[in-house]
Amino acid sequence: MSKKIRTEAVDGLFDAILCLRDKEECYLFFEDVCTVNELLSLSQRYEVAHMLTEKKTYLEIAEKTGASTATISRVNRSLNYGNDGYEMVFSRLKEKEDAKTE
Repeated sequence: MSKKIRTEAVDGLFDAILCLRDKEECYLFFEDVCTVNELLSLSQRYEVAHMLTEKKTYLEIAEKTGASTATISRVNRSLNYGNDGYEMVFSRLKEKEDAKTE
């Protein structure tokens, strides 16, 4: 695949993801699409991003997640200079959680 991310193939993958109805369907789909290590790497990056937004130190993050400082730095760069995708998701999840407690 080329370095260009916005392709028909990626569109197709995202359409497939968007049609998943619940967490169980996500498990079924992603276990077929990804290797265990790929899925664990994605979830690790997500956890690192969450901990960074909570102002945890690199040492705390590395100890809890097992992520290397290089991975933590890459995620931090995405948080600071990326497309705000993490921020969008964290904000929506917080709204959802807040709505549950009301």
